[in-house]
This record gives sequence, structure tokens and C-alpha cells, in this order.
Amino acid sequence: MSTGTTNLVRTLDSVDFLKMDRRTFMKAVGALGATAFLGTYQSEIVNALELSETKLVWLHGSECTGCSESLLNGGNPDIAQALTKLKVNIVFHETICAQQGIWNDGKLVNTSELNSEILLEDTYKEGNYILVVEGSIPNGPDGSGRYLVIGNKPFKETLKEAAPNAAAIVAVGACACWGGITNADSDVEKDTDYRGVAYKKTDASKGMLKELGIDKPVINIPGCPAHPDWILLTLGAVILGKIKIPADLGAVLDEYGRPKVFFPPDHTVHENCPRRGYYDRGEFDVEVGGEKCLWKLGCKAPYAHADCGIRRWNGSVSLCTQAGGPCINCVDPGFPDSSRPLYVEVEDEGIVGTNIDTVAKVAVGAAAVAAGVHAVRRMKGE
Repeated sequence: MSTGTTNLVRTLDSVDFLKMDRRTFMKAVGALGATAFLGTYQSEIVNALELSETKLVWLHGSECTGCSESLLNGGNPDIAQALTKLKVNIVFHETICAQQGIWNDGKLVNTSELNSEILLEDTYKEGNYILVVEGSIPNGPDGSGRYLVIGNKPFKETLKEAAPNAAAIVAVGACACWGGITNADSDVEKDTDYRGVAYKKTDASKGMLKELGIDKPVINIPGCPAHPDWILLTLGAVILGKIKIPADLGAVLDEYGRPKVFFPPDHTVHENCPRRGYYDRGEFDVEVGGEKCLWKLGCKAPYAHADCGIRRWNGSVSLCTQAGGPCINCVDPGFPDSSRPLYVEVEDEGIVGTNIDTVAKVAVGAAAVAAGVHAVRRMKGE
């Protein structure tokens, strides 16, 4: 963790976070992580939300449910503790809610207490809920959206019903953000036409909301899967009113709608990678299972703008590269096509635009005075 981040964490002991301005708040939750944020300020959160309850509708499109699993695997606090502290009422989540849709002769029956379809209809009418979308939305075939039908209703139509009255829309995971794996280049992609909520790959003009004629801002939390902290802290900031929608979004989100505190435009996973020293010395693994830099095994960490190296995963103890897996840059709006082939070196460009083998030679030669990449930067005047 950088000195600046460490100092920020120390300062928070004597600060009332509810009085922080938006910018300071976002830096604080980004530095603390979900555990410290929700645990340290439990009483303040309860006081702030004393008379309120936030409704959350979580819809699943075409996906593997990996982001929900990632969230459920979050610990200390787990999702139940976090949502209790934030006073969130999960109106609907297809994976963890017991309710179901009930039809009789094609018509919905019973009440909202027993029938989730009626409950959703009532919720959409009432409005003032946070809509979370996990998974992509097929537009095909031929604009019908019938490549994903739930309860005889295309998911495209479900989104059309859910989005207009939502107080905030959050797309969770690469599939919901820009189509993800379901939208990878293939022989059938043009027929299935999977899209993210606000983007299709990097194209904002082809997001599903645009297709539906709905003009609402979207907060994108990409990843395959998304980190539990990214989800919980973003929802926490929205619920507590620390992100005003839409007024604050231009300041807190990057050009692709990602919270800059978690996906910093000027920082990459590579910078805090535990194998970074091997790169600087020009020492690279060429087979899986070694301890050196994974660049030649297809690592995309130098292009992945996320805080994984600082935040880490699995209880904040590890991350992909630390565990021996090259970063696949799953937070990129072009993922997975922009990262393929995943585990082979497909480019000969280094971080500073220098041939990777040249960087290695410079790194070894300059080891006595500086790490290789930094030496290259100085020689290039950067």
C-alpha cells in the first residue's frame, strides 16, 4: 500500500465520514475496503439510515452467476452483514430469493408475497429502487431478444420494465458492462447480439438501454468476476447519498462509467504486482508454475486499470498473478477479445513502448543503478 493510502487510513480514525465531501468519501472507502468501512462505521451508518430502507432489485441476464458468487464469497463482512448494516431490502435476486413466478392458464396468480413476478411489477410502479444487472442482454434474433427468455418474457423486455423508474442502475461484471464473454467474436455473435446495459464492447451507442430508448446513467463495475469490495462499496456510496446521481457521476466515473477509485486511469495492476521486481530485472517465466514475471505467459497487468494489486482477493490475501495466473485484464471494455489469446505473449511491446527483450537486457545491465523499466524511462526522457 502506498504511503499516501496508509496516511489516509490513519487519518480516518478521527474523522466523521458522514460529513466528508464526496471526493474524500470515495477515496476513504477505496482505501479502507468493505470490511473496515462497514465495520468501523456501523453505528454511524445505522444512524444515517435510521428511518430509511433501500430497495434493491438484482436481475440476471446471460451469465454464469460468477459475480453473485464472488459477492457471496466475500467475508468479514459477508453479504448478509453488509446489507443489514446498510438496511437494504433485496426485493428480488433470482439466485438467493425463495420466491418464484406463478401462472395459471397464462395469467399471474396469488399476491406479491407469494409471487415474485407480481412483486416486481409492484416495485417497478413504486420506483425509488437500485437496479443491479448481472449478465448481458441478447438483442437477437432479429431484435427480439428471445435468445434469453425467462417466464416467457425476453430478458430485454424485463430490463425495459425495470430501468425507467430505478433511482440508480449498476451493471456488475464484464457481461453486464459491455457484453463480456457472451459478446466475444464468433460465428454466431451477429445473430445473438449480446450487449451490456450501457455498452456493447466499447460502443456506447449500442448499449441495451440505448436500444430500448431509455436515457439513464449507468455505473459499471466490470471484472470476471467483479470484486466484492467494488460492488459493496459502490452500493454503499450510492445508498448513503455520497454519489449523487446523475450530478456526481462525471467526477467519480471514468469514460466507460467505472468508479475511478477502483479502476484508476493512471494506475495499473502491474504497478503493485508482487512479481513486479522480476519484470524490472528482466526475469520472465516461460512455463506455468514459476515465480518470475508472467509477461511472456500473456500477462495483461500493464494494461489493466484496477486496484487488484492493492486490494487483493480471497480475503485480501492474494490475486491472480500472485497465485501464478497471468492477469487477463477482465476489467477492459474489450474483454475478452482485447485479451485473447489469454495465456500467450501476443505482443512484443513493453510498458514503455520498448521491445520486451530489449527491456530485459536494459534491466539486467542497469540493475546496479536502477530497475530496468525505470532506467528505460529515464533514457527515453519520460
